[in-house]
Amino acid sequence: MDFLPNIEKKIAYTPEEASRTISMWRFKNDKIVFTNGCFDILHKGHIEYLVKAASLGTKLIIGLNTDNSVKRLKGESRPVNDEKARALLLASLVFVDKVILFDTDTPYDLINMVQPDVLVKGGDYKPEDIVGYDIVKAKGGEVVTLDFIEGYSTTSVIEKMK
Repeated sequence: MDFLPNIEKKIAYTPEEASRTISMWRFKNDKIVFTNGCFDILHKGHIEYLVKAASLGTKLIIGLNTDNSVKRLKGESRPVNDEKARALLLASLVFVDKVILFDTDTPYDLINMVQPDVLVKGGDYKPEDIVGYDIVKAKGGEVVTLDFIEGYSTTSVIEKMK
């Protein structure tokens, strides 16, 4: 069996590509969870964070920064892995339902399009400071912060590789 086409179907290279799928999930009353990030080098901390996020609803959408967006946020040496590789890795996870790339510095417009029921970020944020908080709270949704796994970060992985 060729699994790759099914994995690739979970990737949207523009928010517009995902809107039909999201509308179908809304029609079925799925509880949509949204999180975002660069996910440059996928590690244990990412997996545990994403599993916890997925458990908060029935569909998990990941907003993934494009290569240009990562460079603006993290510097010219990043990302280590290009956006297609990062998207494919995330989409291959069984508990991830959709990966949507975005090229802006924040996912605000993407969150506005998705209208998630639950918005999730790491515990280093105060809920009211999370981009999209106003959108999700206005529709009666939840904004949740999850604790990070100590000792796991992309920066630490890069440092170990040096």
